[in-house]
Amino acid sequence: MAANIALVLGGGGARAAYQVGVLKALVQCYPRNHGIPFNIVCGTSAGAINATSIATHASCFHLGVRKLDWVWRHMVTRNIYDTSVKHLLSHLLGMGLRVFQDDQVNTEAPSLFNNDPLRKLLNELIDFGRIDRNIARGALRAISVDTSSYNTSSSISFFQGNEEIANWQRARREGQRTQLNTEHLLASAAIPLVFPSIRLGQHYFGDGSVHQLAPLSSPIHLGARKVMVINLDSPHKHQGKELPHHPKAATLAGHLLDTIFSDTLNSDLERLERINSTLAHIPESSRDKLPLKPIETLVIKPSEDLSVIAARHYRHMPVGVRNMLKLIGINQESDSSIVSYLLFEKSYTRALIELGYQDAMCQMDELRQFFEIDRRSDKVTPLPARAAG
Repeated sequence: MAANIALVLGGGGARAAYQVGVLKALVQCYPRNHGIPFNIVCGTSAGAINATSIATHASCFHLGVRKLDWVWRHMVTRNIYDTSVKHLLSHLLGMGLRVFQDDQVNTEAPSLFNNDPLRKLLNELIDFGRIDRNIARGALRAISVDTSSYNTSSSISFFQGNEEIANWQRARREGQRTQLNTEHLLASAAIPLVFPSIRLGQHYFGDGSVHQLAPLSSPIHLGARKVMVINLDSPHKHQGKELPHHPKAATLAGHLLDTIFSDTLNSDLERLERINSTLAHIPESSRDKLPLKPIETLVIKPSEDLSVIAARHYRHMPVGVRNMLKLIGINQESDSSIVSYLLFEKSYTRALIELGYQDAMCQMDELRQFFEIDRRSDKVTPLPARAAG
């Protein structure tokens, strides 16, 4: 590998299925026994789960993508959080009663859903011991999982990697070497109030996107010189249009989630481009003396509004969850992106995988150039692009 290349997977709940489609397109460019073409993998929230899964299969790119594809194509919401009416009512009642308890007695994290099923799924599917083995054999340089510390209001990147990589600390963000496990992934994916916060050591952690000021900090500190980003920010059907009335609570909640998961990543990409542009105007003889180095980036993001796609599959959402969302004004016709984050059903995730695959195929020339893939050397059997649904 000519340069340290990083794959950055952003957060977005069920939207993360889109990332699998992009990887399905990219893996076609490599033979079946080839390792992952990026030796640094960074993830946030649901993207952290995908990133960790890929890192555990760093020595065989095809196997890693196939496993992720199978999981997301057979996804059901009950594997992520409890969905039965009985469990939902019991959980919410318990949360309501704890409001009246003394803080010294109330030790349960408040949340809309109980995500114990996700903990069980991760324990079954991910062999964390493979990470160190892949690092030792050179198939992987590093992996990082971004979280948000509620104790310090800062972004913490937990990482495993080569011994030469040191911890780092900047304003409200730092990198800590650790042995990753299921709890780190649950912490990174703990959307505030939707899923419970996770205790790691003496700190409580939530979704990595909340306090994430610089999403590209982790790959750069881990040594990346090139960064591929699979962003889950999608165009909005009403973007730029005049609103006939004040936005409803459901719309505002959707905007908050969009802001948490996408805005800082988009801003960091713009900042990186400005730095690259500035460095390009500095003579190479002087550039070598600077602490900054140009970072080549490639960004792939959805070409369609994921909220619109989610609305088409709204009826597949469990009845109990639909009824709960109705309490805050969310239904199939709502102008809110919340459903697109919570709809962990295979009809929807398959549609996102297909969209990710098609979007990546449209950028295949850019992918080949970014990864320096010689067309003439391709001798692979493509993964089938199965239709959604």
